[in-house]
Amino acid sequence: MKYYSHLNTAVQLLQQYNGSQPFGSFIKQYFSQHKKYGSKDRKNISHLCYAFFRLGKALPQLGKEERILTGLFLCSYEPNELLQNLRPEWNNNTRLAFNEKVQLLGIDQSIHDVFPWKEELSSEIDYTSFCSSFLTQPDLFLRMRPGKASTVKEKLQRAGITFQELGNSCLALPNASKIDAVIEIDKEAVIQDHSSQRIGELMEGIIVRSPKIWDACAASGGKSILAFDTFKHIDLTVSDIRQSILFNLEKRFATAGIKNYHAFVGDLSTSTFNIRNSAFDIIITDVPCSGSGTWSRTPEQLYYFEPQQISKYSALQKNIVSNAIPYLKPGGFLLYCTCSVFKKENEEVVDFIQQQHSLQLKQSTLFTGYTMKADTLFGAVFQKQ
Repeated sequence: MKYYSHLNTAVQLLQQYNGSQPFGSFIKQYFSQHKKYGSKDRKNISHLCYAFFRLGKALPQLGKEERILTGLFLCSYEPNELLQNLRPEWNNNTRLAFNEKVQLLGIDQSIHDVFPWKEELSSEIDYTSFCSSFLTQPDLFLRMRPGKASTVKEKLQRAGITFQELGNSCLALPNASKIDAVIEIDKEAVIQDHSSQRIGELMEGIIVRSPKIWDACAASGGKSILAFDTFKHIDLTVSDIRQSILFNLEKRFATAGIKNYHAFVGDLSTSTFNIRNSAFDIIITDVPCSGSGTWSRTPEQLYYFEPQQISKYSALQKNIVSNAIPYLKPGGFLLYCTCSVFKKENEEVVDFIQQQHSLQLKQSTLFTGYTMKADTLFGAVFQKQ
């Protein structure tokens, strides 16, 4: 009976949720108000809800309960307790390929129905692999800080937490790994997606000694900490549209050992922000975007997404880079980043920067993480002549 109670609760939550906030925050608030649910209850209910969202735009005709169960089956690659109790006739068929599962269910469905905007994608995306990635929860990735790799790995091993090493500084862990009490987050290792870590490869191609850097859309500060670790000696300025972000950054930077930096609140979509009279060797514009490269982590965003938003984000991104570029020194570098898979947010903005601002494109890369349970990010480096 408890499994059907979990299913009913999941349906109720989906009826209440409208996509206006991250579903993880929404369900956390619900459980804080309803203390009767134990940890396993919360895990099962959350899993059922996310199974619903992972179907993206597919099967809109199904009712919520049936769509949850269908999503659970299509997203399961091994027999499991939930299916055994909710749809036992499906449980032994979880290892079938997607097309075989669809045939078993008697539905006319393609994996491409999950994400129906193929024509909007950046050209390097493998469409089928990308669509399939929504059916799998991504891993948790750590970037080990300089000199901390041995310490981090030893602590994880002592705690019995499994991990896979991806290069010298990146570890992949099961998504549900509890690491907060095991390692010192931000001091010893940063929680940062594998593709986001690879933005460091673009930074390493920028040869500037002791650069003045402006992280113009700082958000959580991950790119700032990456720049601090990459360039060693930097004069850092950070800005964001929200004062609360800068308050959180102050605490995070303190833990990360970043003590000397400048910060200001500014809306770079306009030209009215105030910045100290300075020019920068490197400007990082990790711009607001659709987030489409991260939707396997937050599939509710895929479910609620409407394609007209792509052009709105593209226009915003062009405004931001146009207002940031005047603060770039001659010979300086602009690092443009998105976590988007849409060409209007990636290649089209690259063309705009070259044509409207006469910056020279040095390198552009789409970091396709969907084959390794990671996000997909786009990055490009320009130089001002």
